[in-house]
Amino acid sequence: MGRPQELSEFKCVIVIGCHLCNKSIHEISLLLNIPKLTVSGIITKWKQLGTTATQPQRGRPRKMTKRGQCMLKHTVRRSRQLSAESLPKDLQTSCILKISTIVHRELHGMGFHGQAAVSKPYITKCNAKRRMQCCKASRH
Repeated sequence: MGRPQELSEFKCVIVIGCHLCNKSIHEISLLLNIPKLTVSGIITKWKQLGTTATQPQRGRPRKMTKRGQCMLKHTVRRSRQLSAESLPKDLQTSCILKISTIVHRELHGMGFHGQAAVSKPYITKCNAKRRMQCCKASRH
């Protein structure tokens, strides 16, 4: 589903004009064939900012697309031993960038952190029995 079309500046001015003529949001909605939520949004924006013009977006657009993020996640889940430096080389044909810092940042945002696995001690049957007794003894 695509993004809905923005309302023209002309229609926004008409909505504000109707509002200044004391028409209700429902009446403006019926008159101009615009949803009530859109009409109330235009009026609120006009009251707060004094204009109905579209504001510029905040921040720089992301480098990696949603599709690229999904592909990166899929690749990392398939083989977790790959480093952030080797991933861009692996995925050069896809839409993922060739910059390892961006890949590293995206992986960190997805919850993948470069941590070594915790080594588990070798537990023999005798040691397991002692551990269990210790745990039971420390319980109330």
